[in-house]
Amino acid sequence: MKKIKNILSNINFIKGKVADDMQIAQIRYDSRLVQDGDLFVALKGVQADGHLFIDKAIENGAKVIVVENWQENIPGDVVQIQVADTHLALALMASNFYDNPSQKMKLVGITGTNGKTTTATLAYKLFRKAGYKAGLLSTVVILIDGETYPATHTTPDPLMINHYLNEMVKKGVTHAFMEVSSHGIDQKRTAGLDFDGGVFTNLTHDHLDYHETFINYRDTKKQFFDGLKKEAFALVNADDKNGPFMLQNTKANKLTYALKNPADYKAKILEQNFESMLLDINQMDVWIRLVGKFNAYNVLAVFGIADLLGMEPFDILQILSELQSVAGRFELIISPEGKIAIVDYAHTPDALENVLKTINDIRPRNTEQLITVVGAGGNRDKTKRPEMAEVAARLSDTVIFTSDNPRDEDPNAIIDDMEAGVPGEHYKKTIRITDRREAIKAAGKLANPGDIILIAGKGHEDYQIVKGEKSHFDDREEIKIVFGLIQKTI
Repeated sequence: MKKIKNILSNINFIKGKVADDMQIAQIRYDSRLVQDGDLFVALKGVQADGHLFIDKAIENGAKVIVVENWQENIPGDVVQIQVADTHLALALMASNFYDNPSQKMKLVGITGTNGKTTTATLAYKLFRKAGYKAGLLSTVVILIDGETYPATHTTPDPLMINHYLNEMVKKGVTHAFMEVSSHGIDQKRTAGLDFDGGVFTNLTHDHLDYHETFINYRDTKKQFFDGLKKEAFALVNADDKNGPFMLQNTKANKLTYALKNPADYKAKILEQNFESMLLDINQMDVWIRLVGKFNAYNVLAVFGIADLLGMEPFDILQILSELQSVAGRFELIISPEGKIAIVDYAHTPDALENVLKTINDIRPRNTEQLITVVGAGGNRDKTKRPEMAEVAARLSDTVIFTSDNPRDEDPNAIIDDMEAGVPGEHYKKTIRITDRREAIKAAGKLANPGDIILIAGKGHEDYQIVKGEKSHFDDREEIKIVFGLIQKTI
């Protein structure tokens, strides 16, 4: 039980009053989960308005309701609080409920279109290897000093965020790294968190189904940096034209990283193959077990984070040289005959282009072929589908268009949208196989020893959603079965 006056600290009321000694059991925003003595927050969501479920919450035992729209005919024993924004109120209450755990550690948020997961995960791994107790909140997984918890959203809801941050505090975590999505920023999920640093990776075409315009998407990202405290750092990619924009109004210490432009942290790729690359970082050389320009940016950002949090540069480089790639990010799988498969999460035009250009930069270009298997998600931004197809057709020798997670859409209609983006001169390169398993099999059969297969879009995901049904599907498993590296399970 928590005192309501402490939970409502720093929250501006429009209307309502609570007794100082009143206590509540839990904060809920789903009326179905409400139990006796809980506080219910009525959120106005994309699909539903929580105000419609206030009666149900009260029926289930809610003693306090927090609303944007004042409700008439509320029972006399139920306290009503009106605020301007229930999303913001929920985030602030969640932090207060868990005794503001973000204030008890160094918390760094990473935002941008691509690279969030890799940057956050590498930073977590680096700090653990350096002897710190560390935490990670990412798309792939939630980690608390080595203990694993499942992740469901890039940026979880405020109650979950603060629950896990509180668990980190209990386990002595001193440094935590968190992916911060545009959805999470827009829906105030990160409000009330005490960030000690923010990192901007890049900004490209994504999530326009939600934000509607690129400007809205960009400005939402900027809100994260606008909210940083002056004691924090704001580290941005100076090679992205939106990097300087993110710094315009922040009170935080402004720093940059880049491969091309002048920056506080500078890197250059000296050599690379399919398994590693040699980087010059601030005039110090280091071999790392990741490849590609996009990973050079990620590693450079991690170097900057660690330096700004007080680690010695030589120690940072030594640990960076030991770190492995993140699951499903340029993950290399080689068949006994020498066929090369790369599984990558690339699901935006820019990310796909980065991966394909990296492969083309490394491949010897003798007689080997580059075969790309790619789809696009259903119920998501449709405008990027033809762009992804154009990139794949331009930079591959053969492209197999297939399903990704079609969700509630017709998979063939999604592929139609993709094919519309293929220029006439590249159309003969393309093949259409709607079933993703069959598409991966076909790529394996088309490939000869030395050929390269890129399987793009799903990366670490171990599921596929077709007609609303979620079933097990893992690109890495599928190509390993095709290569004869593992047996198919029934």
